Amino acid sequence: MTSVKEFHIEEKATDDSLGEGSFVFTDDYSVFDWGKMPDQIPDKGASLCTMGAFNFELLEEAGVPTHYRGVVENGEVRSLEEASRPPWQMAIDLTQTPKLPNEGLEYDYDSYHEAAGENFLIPLEIVFRNRVPIGSSLRRRTEPADHGLELEEWPDEPVDLPEPVVEFTTKYEESDRQLDRAEADVIAGKADLDELEDLALEVNRVITEQAAETELVHQDGKIECLYYKGDVGVADVVGTFDENRFSYGATQLSKEVLRQYHKRTQPEWVQAVEAAKAQAKQEDIADWRSLCDVEPKPLDDRVLETARNMYCAGANTYTGLDVFDAPPLSSAIGSVQGL
Repeated sequence: MTSVKEFHIEEKATDDSLGEGSFVFTDDYSVFDWGKMPDQIPDKGASLCTMGAFNFELLEEAGVPTHYRGVVENGEVRSLEEASRPPWQMAIDLTQTPKLPNEGLEYDYDSYHEAAGENFLIPLEIVFRNRVPIGSSLRRRTEPADHGLELEEWPDEPVDLPEPVVEFTTKYEESDRQLDRAEADVIAGKADLDELEDLALEVNRVITEQAAETELVHQDGKIECLYYKGDVGVADVVGTFDENRFSYGATQLSKEVLRQYHKRTQPEWVQAVEAAKAQAKQEDIADWRSLCDVEPKPLDDRVLETARNMYCAGANTYTGLDVFDAPPLSSAIGSVQGL
């Protein structure tokens, strides 16, 4: 099981063939790499499944290869349009995911790829950025001029990039790690890094254009990819409020709302998480959570309702489908602003 969705296997992948399985989207959520948090957000899982399916079908129309097979209802695989209720299960093709051996923070990618053969989940996350919000790690690592911006320093406001920026991070290490291109190329194994970048840019284009049609701004996001006999395709799920950041007007519309709320209301826990990660890195320990002695607290019902309406109203708006019983997005955003 991932932190917020269950993984069901119907037919295992082999060295020679893709398997079949599904994601079951739960109402759990995770922030700061913690894993399952104390609460659930009603209908969150169905909203993510709906947006993910909608985007996979957009990508299919655009000729982008993916592992998506449809949504599952009453045991049958069907298109999102054919679903009679908000879906929470997504049928997918499966690839192999070998164990990634490690000693502390040293990970053995050679062993991963030896076991993977010609059919594997590429152990990278490919990140694309259209906007640089305040607090973005890109501000710490780069200067505006690196991206063609005529600014001497990053201003205290979001900045739109002239062209999308693509970066690579680790996928299966205990904490995500920023990679330079040479490191990413090694970790990608047989997959071509330029092809992965082109795929990410095309996914970004499709999502950005769809968002613009609904008065949303697509700020950034990520994809994961599979490699199968020389071809790459988009895996996991794409274009949701967990994988990507959107905004409506000046207001954030994504899981970032929950991250920022925890920073404001549970700073002692957030600081403990940051300290544990830093200590783990210094001491070469993979499991940073074992070093964190502060637990997150449950959220108030008002916050959970606001989060639920954000996910559901946002999904209705982005897809143009009246899938969820939710207030207009403008009302949901008003509640977000009041947190």
